Amino acid sequence: MGLSRTALRTTAIGTVSAALLAGSATTAAPAAPAAAPALAQQDSATAPGLRFVDIAGDGGTVLKANVTTPADWDGRQTYPVIVLPTSWAMPQVEYLAQARKLADSGYVVVSYNSRGFWQSGGEIETAGPPDIADASKVIDWALVNTPADPDRVGMAGVSYGAGISLLASAKDKRIKAVVALSGWADLIDSIYSGRTQHLQAAALLSGAGYLTGRPSDELQQIMSDFLTSNLAKEQDMIEWGRKRSPATYLDEINANGAAIMLGNAWGDSLFPPNQYADFYERLSVPKRLEFRPGDHATAEATGLLGLPNDTWTSAHRWFDHHLKGVDNGVDREQPVRIKTRSTGAYETYADWKSVGADRRKIELGGSPRIRANVDSGANGGVIFLSSMLDQFVKLPPMASIPLLPRSYAAVWQSPRYRSTQQVRGTAQLHTTVTSTKESGTLVAYLYDVGPLGLGKLVASAPYTFHDKTPGRPFTVDLELFSTAYDVPAGHRLAVVVDTVDPLYIEHNPTGAQLTFSSPAADPSYLSVPLRQE
Repeated sequence: MGLSRTALRTTAIGTVSAALLAGSATTAAPAAPAAAPALAQQDSATAPGLRFVDIAGDGGTVLKANVTTPADWDGRQTYPVIVLPTSWAMPQVEYLAQARKLADSGYVVVSYNSRGFWQSGGEIETAGPPDIADASKVIDWALVNTPADPDRVGMAGVSYGAGISLLASAKDKRIKAVVALSGWADLIDSIYSGRTQHLQAAALLSGAGYLTGRPSDELQQIMSDFLTSNLAKEQDMIEWGRKRSPATYLDEINANGAAIMLGNAWGDSLFPPNQYADFYERLSVPKRLEFRPGDHATAEATGLLGLPNDTWTSAHRWFDHHLKGVDNGVDREQPVRIKTRSTGAYETYADWKSVGADRRKIELGGSPRIRANVDSGANGGVIFLSSMLDQFVKLPPMASIPLLPRSYAAVWQSPRYRSTQQVRGTAQLHTTVTSTKESGTLVAYLYDVGPLGLGKLVASAPYTFHDKTPGRPFTVDLELFSTAYDVPAGHRLAVVVDTVDPLYIEHNPTGAQLTFSSPAADPSYLSVPLRQE
């Protein structure tokens, strides 16, 4: 990457950050408290109702927290306790509505502001070891200062809180149940899938961190290397992400045995559903997986406001069964529950691999050659906005397939389907690529194409390569982001591949060209997962 490319990319990052974060905060990040005050006195700490307290986290770092205790507590009985770490950049009042609902049904709830954000002390460690140690310190505090039952401890959270909860379940055997909503299992596979930086996602997280908290020196260096494409530091970035990925500690999570519920949205711009699905399949503990339409945290957002919400209803049922022993049937239901993007209908399955058990291939014949560095008009849209439009008004990103310039986009189409095609799960691209340069980026899209040629985005994913020999073919295998979408009868599916998408950082040198071929001994195809009839 030349100097001019780096300069342009840095400018773009700043522009994206400013645009995405405009209006989200108007003040500088609060300063950290100087020192941890003493814990609340025992008499006030155990009083019923809502209280705001300071908890000493790892190393004595102040964690601003609130405690909600059942109103019927009489000083004798104990209750199951649920610990809620806040989401990235969110204040400690994030979960108050849900905490009240849980307390009303017989739980002690302790919610705390994750270190480095708002008025909590320390720096942002991005679910690093201090954050996981904080979770255990909060549990310690709750067992001493609230009527919490040490044998009935749960953790839950949205986004950042979900990741911390999963990681804590690997390190603290006291945790018996976890609900992780809109979180990650593999941090690298989330924002660096296909070896491609998710530009808008990373810029949003980085910008929000600066506005509402105090990023650690390590985080600042990692984000600088990540967003400026410093490949010399790529392995360092991957190792940093691995330490913060629940999938890394899968054996410990399984050994500890906490019952785990995972929930996410099909269009999650920060943590795409694939990595949750893969993690779910490898869990051997009591488990549940739920996917719904929407973007990051939108599926559970109304529940945070205290409104009726399917995701939070499932979370309450999960805790009721695994922490209270309520026979509500959650253990007898099929554990994979998905809501389709097209109809909003719910479907249940015995496991993830049953979701798209039937597969059909779209052959990618010929040898189209495309030029890089130009957005063909096929793209994944804008972070949050596009998936929310799909969620609420069924308007995903669209492109006119006949009008896509074939100089910049390779296009293949299926025949028109005589019946509805229920796409479920993860589509897989297999092709052979020849590049005129040693590095490059391609983005694959799957569209539902109507009679007039207008394509609605079904799924997509990026792929980046480095150190390839120019002119020498190489194989690409790429999983598109998982989805649940119905293609109407009379429509067809189109596979489109181009080289630029505003969601990602691209690595196409000036003048690069890509050729897609389908050797007889290794034909190219897109495998489409379909619901088994």
